[in-house]
Amino acid sequence: MADDVNLTVSDRPRVVVGISGASGVICGVRALDALRELGVETHLVATRAALLTLSQETELSADDLSARADVTHRLADVGASIASGSFRTLGMIVAPCSVRTMSEIATGVTSSLLTRAADVTLKERRPLVLMVRETPLHLGHLRTMTALAEMGAVIAPPMPAFYARPGSLEEMVDQSVGRALDALGLDWSATRRWSGVRPE
Repeated sequence: MADDVNLTVSDRPRVVVGISGASGVICGVRALDALRELGVETHLVATRAALLTLSQETELSADDLSARADVTHRLADVGASIASGSFRTLGMIVAPCSVRTMSEIATGVTSSLLTRAADVTLKERRPLVLMVRETPLHLGHLRTMTALAEMGAVIAPPMPAFYARPGSLEEMVDQSVGRALDALGLDWSATRRWSGVRPE
């Protein structure tokens, strides 16, 4: 991935995008695409497992992923801008969010820039949206999610919205990403809205 750049590239609103190693890396890719469409400055941090998943689930390279972000940060760079609460953002989305990443965020014992940035988002009372990708869930997973929800995080697993009648996997992904971005106060045009029961 590209070298870390700790510069403010514009006066646009900012969102931190974390991508961890769970299946569903396309959710992070589409979140970056959506945020670019919305004119939001993106700060990307991805784990090594995320890059492995990227190579297995898509035809994209690490450089292709970086090219979708305005700023890419190295995972080990705990001195990066997004590691500080004084660096103002609209919030953070982790898409997808692995159980390991979720658990690390819940404990507050962070070992990487991704989980540090998430911890900062929580302490600054900004929206933290976790697209947790795991099934089935055991009691430990559920208790961890409960703890995170009590801290203020939004748990937003990528779930198909069948009422939107998706015609492809891409539409299902975009709907899940769009609903996750709703939690950041962002309205992406690809999101299909419920408008009530259709007449027979």
